[in-house]
Amino acid sequence: MKPDGPVLCCPDKFRGSLSAGEAASALADGVERVGRTALRLPLADGGEGTLEVLCPDASVRRMARVTGPLGAPVDAEWGMRGDTAVVEMARASGLALVPGSNDPLRATTVGTGELIRAALDQGVRRVLVAVGGSATVDGGLGALEALDFDLRGADVLVACDVTTGFVDAAPVFGPQKGADAAAVAELQRRLTELAERYRADHGVDVRELPGSGAAGGLAGGLAALGARLVPGAELVAAVVGLHDALSDASLALTGEGRFDATSLAGKVVGHVLREARDLDVAVAVVAGDADRAHLPAGVRCHTLLERSGSLDVALRDAARLTADAAALLAG
Repeated sequence: MKPDGPVLCCPDKFRGSLSAGEAASALADGVERVGRTALRLPLADGGEGTLEVLCPDASVRRMARVTGPLGAPVDAEWGMRGDTAVVEMARASGLALVPGSNDPLRATTVGTGELIRAALDQGVRRVLVAVGGSATVDGGLGALEALDFDLRGADVLVACDVTTGFVDAAPVFGPQKGADAAAVAELQRRLTELAERYRADHGVDVRELPGSGAAGGLAGGLAALGARLVPGAELVAAVVGLHDALSDASLALTGEGRFDATSLAGKVVGHVLREARDLDVAVAVVAGDADRAHLPAGVRCHTLLERSGSLDVALRDAARLTADAAALLAG
């Protein structure tokens, strides 16, 4: 920590109101309002928004027409950061792409495989796949079929935002994607059979890999072909240089849409809190809402809901309220 260093503004997205970049700018606006220097460093955990964080410049983005989660074509972006391709599976196979009700028994990751294939077709040798926000529980089979079960020797990193096991993806994530009890049972049966197929065909028991159930098992499917599963928040933080930025900071401001117990289990805010503690840097949280029972001792927190008095106002005026909270915390 440097007492005269900048205030590091390093949030995740505020789902439904601010992207990570917009949240970082709002925090910085509040910090600068009280006469302190701010450094913007938006973060992500491997879910939605990872492409924007790692490839903020539109000039490094590419577009491909791929198969959407229910079969209709979608135009999906991917990007390059140095020599690494960044693929955000939510852009091709995300729940947000489904009009109306999702069909988790039919939803497929084919489009994500097509995005990875587009990168490999351009000779890319390293691919980072962010797997949050999916509509799918297909164990990655659609993506692997689109890739002809071949990563062509590329180093593929899968940024996972959960540690859920492969077969557990059905009961854990299926209901979030529209599966009733019968559909969950069918999805679990399919994943069990698919895990055995991956073991028999590729020599990898995906059931033993923490995080293999991410994106309905897409992470496990890619791991069967040799991809490496890594914690998403940790990976993104390393790529953008969070450690060095914290080392130079006098204070870190992080945040997200809702702070609760899950924030400390593989999410951006929890990762920032741990790194800041290790570096003896003071850290505070701005969140849309918060379950304060899970805040570590000594960590200050302001919420947009408390400051606005209503969810509608918090969502509508998120940038202004975030800046106000930052000004109080940095002042």
